[in-house]
Amino acid sequence: MPEPLRSPPHRHVFVYGTLRRGGSNDITALSPAPLYLGTAAVVGVLYDLGNYPGIALSGPASEGEGSVPVLGEVYAITSELEQRLDQIEEIWPEPSGEYVKREVALTLKEGGTALTCLVYEINPAILRGAPRLLHGDWMRKSNS
Repeated sequence: MPEPLRSPPHRHVFVYGTLRRGGSNDITALSPAPLYLGTAAVVGVLYDLGNYPGIALSGPASEGEGSVPVLGEVYAITSELEQRLDQIEEIWPEPSGEYVKREVALTLKEGGTALTCLVYEINPAILRGAPRLLHGDWMRKSNS
């Protein structure tokens, strides 16, 4: 069972793939536990990379067919949990170059609160030949 938040949350994160509740890297199973805030969507293109997805938010990889609202969950996280997410996404301690951290403005579907969230965006070089998920929901793909 994840430990409760010990230090106050210091930022928000938007998770759209394996970090979503029920995913193979379920954020709610990590410690310290995040605080669930609700669901949201960001406009981008969701790519199927096999066992996990990648989102393109800008540039040529984010344009054209498949640029749709990408569904996800929003959590408040501590700096300790952010570091754990950086490990999962191979940003830290040695960056693999697969993902980069970005900030995105979004609005929670529940209550309409506007937030700025951390999101892990895929490096476009990784996307060569990867199919686009035109429905924007990784969990729908992984449950089918």
